[in-house]
Amino acid sequence: MNGGIADQVVRFARALRRAGIAVGPAAVVDALKAVEIAGVARREDFYWALHAILVTRRDQHAVFDEVFRLFWRPALRAGLPVVNESEGRTDEPRAPPAERRAAEAVFEALSENDMPRRPEIEIDARLSASENEALKRRDFAQMSAAEIAEAEHQIERLIMPDERVATRRMRPSPASGRIDARRTLRASLRAGGDLILLRRRRRERRQPPIVALCDISGSMSAYTRVLLHFLHALGRARRVTTFLFGTRLTNVTRQLRHRDVDEALAATSGAVPDWSGGTRISAALDAFNRLWSRRVLGQGAIVILVTDGLEREGVEDLGAAMDRLHRSCRRLIWLNPLLGYEGFEAKASGIRTMLPHVDEVRSIHSLESVADLCRALEGEGGAAGDPRRWLEAA
Repeated sequence: MNGGIADQVVRFARALRRAGIAVGPAAVVDALKAVEIAGVARREDFYWALHAILVTRRDQHAVFDEVFRLFWRPALRAGLPVVNESEGRTDEPRAPPAERRAAEAVFEALSENDMPRRPEIEIDARLSASENEALKRRDFAQMSAAEIAEAEHQIERLIMPDERVATRRMRPSPASGRIDARRTLRASLRAGGDLILLRRRRRERRQPPIVALCDISGSMSAYTRVLLHFLHALGRARRVTTFLFGTRLTNVTRQLRHRDVDEALAATSGAVPDWSGGTRISAALDAFNRLWSRRVLGQGAIVILVTDGLEREGVEDLGAAMDRLHRSCRRLIWLNPLLGYEGFEAKASGIRTMLPHVDEVRSIHSLESVADLCRALEGEGGAAGDPRRWLEAA
């Protein structure tokens, strides 16, 4: 194979990796062999040879299609024939998130070898603060667009909590647990009753489902938008049900089930008509208790309530709604970004009304607080989230 084409295929694989498609070294080697067999005489054959090796899931097709279109546009320098770009592509519309991510990945891949190398400068950083450490503590509302993107990327790489609780369902156990009389008798009948080997069973341990109630009012939208990345990543390993509320309650669980996080968030934004508007916490919790609690709060569910607690109307009903929600779930964790401000005091009437009805109250203003939430879900939070310390201070 022409060495120039091989180099371009390797750079194309790097662009796919930056766009979110998992492409390893073995897949790149297989792609080079496939291109060598299929040849580069026709663009359609070249497209499908790479597609067959590098695309492993259905949801990756739109991203691959867009990266291929953008990357191989200057195909003359790689020795490929320039033909109609519609050849070798399907008629399905390209998703805007896929276009944006693909354009960024292709720009980096095409420019990495064209940019002049800067002279390396040695810096003694022993007494300087790490940029990543500073980003972990920075408030989401004060981050730039580039910092928000990096924070979302860091959330994708977090180790998700894997706590498990004992259920009432029993499962066979080879060594420990109580004796399973039914299975023991069945086994003895197979041996003619001469040999009795004890069969045992123990309680099955499962991850409890997560139910998230997220405030999307004007003061909370910046924090909720980043937290949705965490909920999307968490939903890959366990059952997560997500509701957004401002002036009304909206179930966005189906939208967040898209494998691609950008498509999931785009679908979520399109399903919510009251983003960055007002907030009615009491009415939203009352609607959840009446319409959804019996459907989604089974199996010892953990509820994550994300709001600043600044309720302006209906405070007298807020306590009753919080009490009912607290009694319906296994744990109620309140995430309030206001706790990240130095000197915060629980003096607002809505906050004082909600505090007695939660098991934990934590901040959610930075990457560090998201990592603390993971540890809290693992049961390693300690006394840091005890709401009594805020009640006593108030």
